Amino acid sequence: MIYDVAVIGAGVSGSAVAWQLSRYELDTLLIEREADVGFGVSKANSGIIHGGFHHPVSTLKAKLEIRGNLMFEKLQHELGFPFRRCGILVAAFSEEEMAAVRKLYAQGIANGVRTLEMCGRDRMLRLEPKLRSDVVGGFHAPGGGTIEPYRYVFSLVESARRNGVRLRCSWKAVRGEYRNGRWILFSEDGDQVEARYLVNAAGLHADEVSRFCGAETYTIHPRKGEEYLLDRCSAARPEHVIFPVPSKHSKGVLVIPTAEGTTMIGPTADPVDDKDDTATTTERFRKILDLARGMIDGIRPGDVIASFAGLRPVLDSEDFYIAPSKRVPAFIHVAGIQSPGLTASPAIGEYVKDLLKNEGLRLTEKRTIQYDLSPHREVRSLPPEELEKLHAENPAWTRIVCRCETISEAEIIEAVRRGHTTVDGVKFFTRAGMGRCQGGFCTAEILKIISRESGIPMEQLTKRGGESRILVGKLGDLEVKA
Repeated sequence: MIYDVAVIGAGVSGSAVAWQLSRYELDTLLIEREADVGFGVSKANSGIIHGGFHHPVSTLKAKLEIRGNLMFEKLQHELGFPFRRCGILVAAFSEEEMAAVRKLYAQGIANGVRTLEMCGRDRMLRLEPKLRSDVVGGFHAPGGGTIEPYRYVFSLVESARRNGVRLRCSWKAVRGEYRNGRWILFSEDGDQVEARYLVNAAGLHADEVSRFCGAETYTIHPRKGEEYLLDRCSAARPEHVIFPVPSKHSKGVLVIPTAEGTTMIGPTADPVDDKDDTATTTERFRKILDLARGMIDGIRPGDVIASFAGLRPVLDSEDFYIAPSKRVPAFIHVAGIQSPGLTASPAIGEYVKDLLKNEGLRLTEKRTIQYDLSPHREVRSLPPEELEKLHAENPAWTRIVCRCETISEAEIIEAVRRGHTTVDGVKFFTRAGMGRCQGGFCTAEILKIISRESGIPMEQLTKRGGESRILVGKLGDLEVKA
């Protein structure tokens, strides 16, 4: 089969492109090197919907951030992912920082963001009582918010697939050739696909894809951000996303009330050479903790239940690179999508769709589009009377597997039946294993359910695909030597 478009990379950008293209009479293929969608850069995302003031509107990232921000209510209505427009506060703790805040506020106004509000100390504390009392002032961006990035990507891809997009995971592209008016992509294991157009949304590996396809030469510089998750019961959870005054290369360490009820502190912004370096360190944890405590009262080290690090794909320009190749035909770059890439992603999908049209792709809108996904029921938020009805239909709805996050067996079964057959895939879809014990009590049961529902033997189940196997055999099979 020859596809009209092949999109390389199923993170927020590639998934948004595929979702946009699913609305047209096209044969579209979405390719992901990992075992599930969103397992690359997108999995370790801060989950912030930015407010349109951090970057000048002369940059492509600012233009797409502002457009993307306005699209999320409609997207949430159509796709059903967790999203809260809780607002952003930029907090200053000195007169010097207030001068920087005024410049940031002026930039937001120049960008066309009309809802920004400059605030003195009293107004800041009324908006956010969790702020330290020595706050001098700041500004309020009510258009900012938080989102659960995994569920967002899953929803985009599931909707795209319902509307005809094909998906191939664990498919690592290693070579591309343009012959006879179409691209031929070769995978690491010898498979190949053909498409008339290629979209390179490969995140950290976009430079490699561009190089082996003979397109432009550039370098992705990984920038690591360590983040720490606080327990749901932490007294430090604010109502708003709290930003400090940013530095040249970073928006700073934030305090983030996530869309699903926990609190996140971070990230750092450290250049690294290794695209697989996702280690966290005690040194960075102490730095993040100190900086977060400098803005919010009540953050305790004992509240931390998880740590992780993500890598942002940064170009020398610090801007997004979304453009047709000038060296090879029918090839669109979607590279350097660092922050605010999540916010910009729905607008990136539109932008790439228009670039493809300008490059000659014929776009005919479908007469009907399937928007409604299967309902995503969450036991922890259902009223007792509805739970009683669900229990009568299927007792698995009240058989709790993950007690920290109140996730039922039925929710895990639903995740597996929707194609998530790794432990991380189930975790990202349901939140099972994301609570205080971090899967210490529920992982064994989750493995049994995945194996039973998917038919995959227990010994072949993985945490996140590849060689990340969790079980290697049975204790009784071990040979005991004297």
